[in-house]
Amino acid sequence: MEEIKIGRMVLGVCQTNCYFLYREGRKECIVVDPADQGANIYRTLQKNGFQVEAILLTHGHFDHIWGMDALRDAVNAQREEDGKESVKVYACEAERELLKSPGMNVSENAGRPCSTYADMYVKDGQKIQAADLCCRVIATPGHTAGGCCYYFEEAGFLVAGDTLFAESVGRTDFPTGSMATLVRSIKEKLFVLPEETKVYPGHGESTTIGHEKKYNPFCA
Repeated sequence: MEEIKIGRMVLGVCQTNCYFLYREGRKECIVVDPADQGANIYRTLQKNGFQVEAILLTHGHFDHIWGMDALRDAVNAQREEDGKESVKVYACEAERELLKSPGMNVSENAGRPCSTYADMYVKDGQKIQAADLCCRVIATPGHTAGGCCYYFEEAGFLVAGDTLFAESVGRTDFPTGSMATLVRSIKEKLFVLPEETKVYPGHGESTTIGHEKKYNPFCA
């Protein structure tokens, strides 16, 4: 079976990582956190031959969702032309209210109020299959109540959103955040993964579970 690859676009005022995952040599992909300029994300992927089969959200803060509706609309317009079912957006079930509220998702304060929704609300441990890929939802509340990570076990990839960064963690001073909960989520849910697991965070460069267990000062 072809190797799983991951690509990255760095988008928006917060330099948010938008990832796309695919099998080498295949055109179907999964997009994680369409941070901004959803129409541009669509055009860039299409220009490079990719077709979006699912959109995953690690959480609902403005800098991770501003591009979501435009991307979903563009993808679905093309899929309708092609006679295909609409693409689905996935988020953890505890993030429903935050996605809907411009105050809670901080988009109001950031100057571009955004109220949106996921098509599918998922639970901890649930598996998502799309684009010939499979990932497991790991609920990691703390940065937000419904924050989660997506573990692509076959590839050894963890797309971590703003839960875990290279030698840092997500801020917890926004609505539904809790530092104690975040650290517990990381220790109990993420640090049990294989140490060689590659972590792809919502901002900044990648790291590994093993490195963070050893050097992350927030999780000592």
